[in-house]
Amino acid sequence: MEFSHITVLALFCLAFVRTGAIPSGEDYWKYVWPNTPLPETFSDLLLPYGKTNSLPIRVEELNQYSTLFFPHDLYPGKKIVLGNTQSVAKMVRPFTEPRQGVTDSIWLENKERQSLDDFCNSPTAIGEHKHCVSSLESMIDHVISHFRTSKIKAISSTFDKNEDQYVVEEVKKVGENAVMCHRLNFKKVVFNCHQVRETTAYVVSLTAPDGSKAKALTVCHHDTRGMNPELLYEALKVSPGTVSVCHFIGNKAAAWVPNYSVDRPCVI
Repeated sequence: MEFSHITVLALFCLAFVRTGAIPSGEDYWKYVWPNTPLPETFSDLLLPYGKTNSLPIRVEELNQYSTLFFPHDLYPGKKIVLGNTQSVAKMVRPFTEPRQGVTDSIWLENKERQSLDDFCNSPTAIGEHKHCVSSLESMIDHVISHFRTSKIKAISSTFDKNEDQYVVEEVKKVGENAVMCHRLNFKKVVFNCHQVRETTAYVVSLTAPDGSKAKALTVCHHDTRGMNPELLYEALKVSPGTVSVCHFIGNKAAAWVPNYSVDRPCVI
């Protein structure tokens, strides 16, 4: 089934007008993708409006968002430690305090000190297109409009918040130029849905020392001119625009990709 986002929304609203029911984001998801469970990553968008109990991303989860490495580091048997690092041999300044702010700090410097409005209204980085959404309905509309089809799927990570050391088991390519939707680390529930050109998304199967398994959504950027130069140099000793750089995506984010391809093991 393939619609423009306007047609999907119109049919959805018409269906609920006829029944007199009040539609929800979860209803909208089921209408568009009736056979696909709602990813846990998007569950915050179902919280009652104005709920602000705490920041969504815990201290122990922040390193999921700042693990940088080169494409050639993605191979079975590779040891990886979460944080600003490319290998188990070196861990650079892990986060130790909760921070309100933006988690995808590989792009612009000092994002963690921006307000939510400042970030959503700020200029984009080189090669980036972004859009802040505060409801599941608006996210669905945005990604369908972007891809011009509902034949898409969301892929997310399943890190254990208590583990930070892993060994790579398998690497699967899932798509090019994915739309990433990150939960921003503010009390208000807002996701930053953005696409950065010249990227490849992978799912990396990981094993922790205790034998537990994790799945790491991974993005490799082939145009790194818009990346944070200080972070790139600290983690990998490289400058923006020189080499391809990859990073993991934490549990509070997902990649949207076309749903017509089959994931296959690959070697980078």
